[in-house]
Amino acid sequence: MVTQFGMGTSIRSQNYTEAAARGIRDALWHNSLNVADAFGFPKEAMLIEVEVGVQQPDKVDSDALLGIFPYGQPSVRVVKGGLDVAKPDGSGVSVIANVAIIVSFDMAATGAASTSSSPGQSAGGQS
Repeated sequence: MVTQFGMGTSIRSQNYTEAAARGIRDALWHNSLNVADAFGFPKEAMLIEVEVGVQQPDKVDSDALLGIFPYGQPSVRVVKGGLDVAKPDGSGVSVIANVAIIVSFDMAATGAASTSSSPGQSAGGQS
């Protein structure tokens, strides 16, 4: 499992979806995930859980965010969080989105979990 964090902003347009998208890219683009290759999984098998925090979750188009991921099985959950920072001249807010991404695999579906201990031996290594 890998956890990544990012932050995105919409300084002028108050676009919550764009701030969330920038946060996702911030989390992804600072990492090179070789987890799939390391464990012998196809990249399409990656389970990608995305949580986005913004002050107005109803203004985020979650479906638009799914298109950011080149592979894997992403799911997006938008919650109240982030920040709306008032502009000094009172003309609106700058939107800040916080993003957490968890990447994992379904180890049980591949049988990888069942090969970790010998017959007659518990997972703790003692029989």
